[in-house]
Order: sequence, then C-alpha cells, then structure tokens
Amino acid sequence: MNDLLNSTRRHFFSQCGLGVGSLALGSLMARDASLAPKKTHFPAKAKNVIFLFMAGGPSQLETFEHKPLLTKLNGQPIPESYTKGKRFAFMDSSHRSDLLGPRVKFKQHGQSGAWVSDYLPHTAKIVDDISLVTTCKTDLFNHAPAKLYMNTGSGLFGRPSMGAWVTYGLGSECDDLPGFVVLQSGPRGPRGGAVLWGSGVLPTTYQGVPLRNQGDPIVNLATPKGVSSAQQRQVVDAVRDLNSKRLAVTGDDEISTRINAYEMAYRMQTSAPELMDTSGESQATLDLYGIKDAKETSFARNCLLARRLVERGVRFVQLYDTNWDHHGGPTENLEKHMPLKCADVDQASAALVKDLKQRGLLDDTIVIWGGEFGRTPMGEVRESTGRNHHIDAFTMWFAGGGFKGGTVYGQTDEFGFGAVENPVHVHDIHATILHQLGLDHEQLSVRSQGLDFRLTGVDPAKVIKGILA
Repeated sequence: MNDLLNSTRRHFFSQCGLGVGSLALGSLMARDASLAPKKTHFPAKAKNVIFLFMAGGPSQLETFEHKPLLTKLNGQPIPESYTKGKRFAFMDSSHRSDLLGPRVKFKQHGQSGAWVSDYLPHTAKIVDDISLVTTCKTDLFNHAPAKLYMNTGSGLFGRPSMGAWVTYGLGSECDDLPGFVVLQSGPRGPRGGAVLWGSGVLPTTYQGVPLRNQGDPIVNLATPKGVSSAQQRQVVDAVRDLNSKRLAVTGDDEISTRINAYEMAYRMQTSAPELMDTSGESQATLDLYGIKDAKETSFARNCLLARRLVERGVRFVQLYDTNWDHHGGPTENLEKHMPLKCADVDQASAALVKDLKQRGLLDDTIVIWGGEFGRTPMGEVRESTGRNHHIDAFTMWFAGGGFKGGTVYGQTDEFGFGAVENPVHVHDIHATILHQLGLDHEQLSVRSQGLDFRLTGVDPAKVIKGILA
C-alpha cells in the first residue's frame, strides 16, 4: 500500500507540473505536510514524550533495587547457577563470583512504599506519580549497540528511532520547531551518535534535531552579517523554487524534506532563540529544577527546555545525559562517582514531573527515565568499586500519559540478577509507549526495499498493562 501511495504521489507531482501541483507545493511550503497532525489508530492517552536517557547504564542496585541479602553477602561468591552460560562485557572470570553490596542506604517512600536509595532524595518524593519497572530486559550488552537497541528496537544501523516513529505516526503540533528534538548534557555525546535519533528508512524529516545550549541553537541558523531579512527571504524562495521544479519531475520525498528544512530553519531563526531564552522563567521555577544560572549548560536546564518544548507542541523530546558507565577504577568508581551523577539528574527529573503536573501537562505527556541496560550484582574491579554491564534486569520509570503512579512492576531474585515475575523486554516498552499515544505497534510500519519495518521488530511484543491506569 505504501509503495502504491508513493507511486501515486510521484505521478501526481510529475504530471501536474506547475498547475494544480504548484498549489500542493504551496501548501507544503506553508507547513510540512508530512508533520501535520495525524489520526491515531485508537483514542490516545498521551500526545507527547520526554525521554530522559541516562547514557552508560545506571546501576539499578544503587538506585531502585533494594537487595538486603546482597548487602549481607558482600564479597562472597555468587552461586554458579546465576552466572553459568551468561556473557558479560569486560569481566574477567576470576572476578565474576564476587558479590558487591551497594554502599548506599535504601528507604521506602510514598503511599506505594517504593524503595529508593538515598542517592535520589528528590525522586523519592514523586514515587506516587511514577511507575517503576524493575524487570527490564534487553538483548545487547555493549554500549553503542544497546543504546541503538533501546532507541530503535534493533542493534543494526538504518532503523528509525522511537522519536522518528512517533513523529511519523502522529505528526507534530508545532509549526516553527522540529517535531523531534534532542538535548544533550555531560562531558561528551552518547556512544552511537546521531543514529540514535536518526530516521533510518523513514524520510529524514522525521529525524531528531539536536539543539545546542551555547551559541546558536543550531549551527549556521543565524542570518549572516550584512544580509538583510528581505535578502535572506529571496534566497530561501529561490532555493525553494529550484527544489520545487525538481520535486515536480521526480516526486522524491527527500526533496520535499529539503524544501521543508529550509522553511523550518527560516522560521526557527525566531522560535529557537525564544525557546532557549529561559530568562523569563520565575525564580521559583529555576529553583525547582536546581538551575543556578539560566544560561548554564546542564541536565537541569535541558529538563526545563523539555517542558518548554512540549508546551509549544513538539511531539518527542529526548535528553541524553552521559557518564553513567561505572565499571570501577579511578574515573569510574561506583562509590565515588555514582552519587555525583545521581545529583546531576535527581532534582531536575523530579522537578520536570512536578512542573508538568502543576501546569496540567503531565496527563498528555509521557516521561521516561532509564538507560540502555543495568549493572551486575557482582563487582568487576577488586581494587575499586564497579559493576559490569547487565542485560537481564534493570529499572526504568514512567510518568504521566496514562501510566499508573505509585506502581512497582516486576520482581527480581534475591540478588537482582534476573526477573522472577513479569519480565519486560525493550520491545514491550516500545509497544506500551506507542499504545499510550494511540498507535498499534503492529500497524505502525513502513515498507522499504521489499521489507516491512516496525519499531518492535518481528518478535512478539506486548503492552505492559500492569503499569497503565
């Protein structure tokens, strides 16, 4: 069907030339037709997504998984049955059997009685607004492939990211900002880079657009010195006309994407600086997020920007915060560096949920917190405190958008090694997010090179009904 529609579209543009086709093109210039709001498969519970991605794999055993026996048996061998046949990244077999108890205390919080570590005092105050899933499971145990898997549903390059799928399925409600925006914090970008927010086999109009915190939000967005607004408009119009003539001949979707990119960039010269200027926010709001300088580059400021983006109708916002890779050693010491990373994100993550709630935006916005995988119950480096990559059980949380607050879903064994109740695969998470947005993960697909692609792949995936209101 998609091939037929694309063929018909190409025929329409090529045959209509500058007649009726020019009217269609004119409409396309006014607003990117591919990003216009679209009908859902069924009534939606939410319309926006903010994904707080902790790049590197945060340890669930220092955040949300309270395992008293692990603390009690610290340093003792783990039963072989837990490790037999398992593969671990970067772990020497001689270290594999040593249990590592967390160096942080846990307490129960809220009416739900959810366990949260002392590293996350602000998150502890919103446990009745979030759904904690402790039995998340993925398939890939190295960072870049696992990040790709969490974001695209596949460890292979060329697959659309979740943000691209969402904007493809729903369009956007914003005329002067991209439908899918990416914000980054930490000392470097996430391993994997731009493919994590790419559009893959979908048209590039659906890919994520990174916004910078310093200088121009987008490189080369500002008008060059000496060029007036009228002159710039003439250049944009001339390029549009040339591209339109080529589009009329070929019907190539990527040409229409190029046309819309120029038009969007022109509009963003006003909208992007206005978005990034948080000086109009109240001091109370800045204090809520823990922002000491309204111009600083930080995860906290990115959380505030995420709220401002969904207020303006942006469909999908993804925040990447890096340096959650705590193997041990002088720069990855779990005991020393984990509390610092938690402090970087704890207050702002909780503030985002609170801020959305008090503004009446949380019901329509899904907030996701998590990374690409978790960490082993065993220590990795004897001389320091660290944990290895772990794919069989890790924790993520979800808020807003029809998720049931005050819920702890799934149960792991006494060491937190694997699920003993309600395992949740990455594809189940994807299916659930799409479901809350009114999209059936089995129907949301695109045909490319003779194959049908979808976010959840070909393996069975289920909606996690136990965390939905």
